[in-house]
Amino acid sequence: MKGTIYRVAGPVVTVIDVPTKMYDVVKIGNEGLMGEVIGIEGNKSIIQVYEDTSGIAPGEPVENTFMPLSVELGPGLLKSIYDGIQRPLPVLQDQMGDFIERGVAADGLNRTKKWDFLPIVTKGTKVAGGDVIGTVQETHNIEHMIMVPPNVSGIVDEIGSGSFTVTDCICMLADGTELSMMQKWPVREPRPVRKKLMPDVPLITGQRILDGLFPAAKGGTAAIPGPFGSGKTVTQQQLAKWSDTEIVVYIGCGERGNEMADVLNEFPELEDPKTGRPLMERTVLIANTSNMPVAAREASVYTGITIAEYYRDMGYDVSLMADSTSRWAEAMREISSRLEEMPGEEGYPAYLSARLSEFYERAGRVDTLSGHSGSVTVIGAVSPPGGDFSEPVTQNTLRIVMVFWALDAKLSQRRHFPSINWLESYSLYTDALSGWYEEHVAPEWPEIRGDVMEILQKESELQEIVQLVGSDALPEDQQLTMEVARMIREYFLQQNAFHKVDTFCTMEKQYKLMKAIMKYSDLANSALESGIPLRSILSVKSKDDLSKIKFEVEFDHAMDEVLSAMDEEFEELRR
Repeated sequence: MKGTIYRVAGPVVTVIDVPTKMYDVVKIGNEGLMGEVIGIEGNKSIIQVYEDTSGIAPGEPVENTFMPLSVELGPGLLKSIYDGIQRPLPVLQDQMGDFIERGVAADGLNRTKKWDFLPIVTKGTKVAGGDVIGTVQETHNIEHMIMVPPNVSGIVDEIGSGSFTVTDCICMLADGTELSMMQKWPVREPRPVRKKLMPDVPLITGQRILDGLFPAAKGGTAAIPGPFGSGKTVTQQQLAKWSDTEIVVYIGCGERGNEMADVLNEFPELEDPKTGRPLMERTVLIANTSNMPVAAREASVYTGITIAEYYRDMGYDVSLMADSTSRWAEAMREISSRLEEMPGEEGYPAYLSARLSEFYERAGRVDTLSGHSGSVTVIGAVSPPGGDFSEPVTQNTLRIVMVFWALDAKLSQRRHFPSINWLESYSLYTDALSGWYEEHVAPEWPEIRGDVMEILQKESELQEIVQLVGSDALPEDQQLTMEVARMIREYFLQQNAFHKVDTFCTMEKQYKLMKAIMKYSDLANSALESGIPLRSILSVKSKDDLSKIKFEVEFDHAMDEVLSAMDEEFEELRR
């Protein structure tokens, strides 16, 4: 049954005389623009349209598909670049050039490509939702598990082997249900799991300030707020390259077109350091720039998290980068104002916090329906206007996420990278992860981390006095604290993303670096107490040698040499 358009207000269209349910996908106007039901009042339905509505007029036809907004899940997702509603951008570009026309549709998965399917169940096997019935080698290193859709179960009657497209029937159940390699899932509905697990395994990123001071857990949530030019993109690329997850989903949500173009050009060029293959072989990119329709920006985040959950269900660890949730919130604000809803703080809708919570709560480390263990770690970039962390999106995000990596423009201006402010950042996973660090890195790891943070806090307090009277006016023990804090900042926290050795730092190497700096601190304080002049303590050569050690290929050998030289120099001072 077809209805008609009653009213048009930007991306929000009111239609009449068409039966709808909430979140049904509807085709609007003569061009069949794609929209989603977001409100129902009597015989009127309110639709948010995912495409530009200019030229659409009242009276044009409307047709309901009676399906919620869903994504196609199956082999071929990896290496793909989609827009916010899972239309593959390279396919659209081939059809119409660099500018997407309205009303165009394209399948999320390639319908003609054949995949080699290898069954792992046989006739008579009882299967339920989430069970793996076979595998496909999707890319060089990623094996794609073909799973029974979560709401299907039965006994296998027939199962094929060989080359199939994603829509071919590969398995027939006894009740006549046909299974293909592709399944569809509504984006706003979390995929079911058996149970959620405690976040007690860290996400190893190889970035010292993150792993050492503010760790995230696998299946955890983290936010990276920062102003323009503070290094969000480089930090996220480092996380994509080095974090110990198998799959990366990157959502460019409402970023400027030139920034997104850089990401689309750079990501395919990045090499996966673990395999030497292109990083795109384990990446899904969702590009939704600021000049694309505002409603599709709102949908892109849900599209990304659904794809991430799908790979989690196979037993993979997935990291999802949302850049940025501020632009997503702005899309919600615009649609809310068109709906004439009561505005909340700074014009954002009153349900901003609830929507952010729904998104971040889909992260987690879980036991899947098939008995595997998988995780989705959500890292959301926030772009507060003018770097103001007190604005609503940042504040609401901080109430939800467990890790806060605060990027600081002043640090980036001083060429301190990664420019994460160690005084404003925090991690609420520290206690939960300390057992893992004690077992896998060193028993005294939590203690050394605490000592490092304490010295950085003391430096911050002393800095105010130094700005008033100068560092020479401080007592010698406080001058020594300032020097040790400088060593922590420059030797440990600073890291060169473009240096082939320093770009990634193992947990063992991080521990030895921290321990070496704290060893110097202990020896220096002991020497100071025994009456040795501060000038002599600060001039030991091994202290300066420690600054170069993180760039050494033969790290352990170089560290042993520096530590033995340090012992000798302090022994010499005491004579």
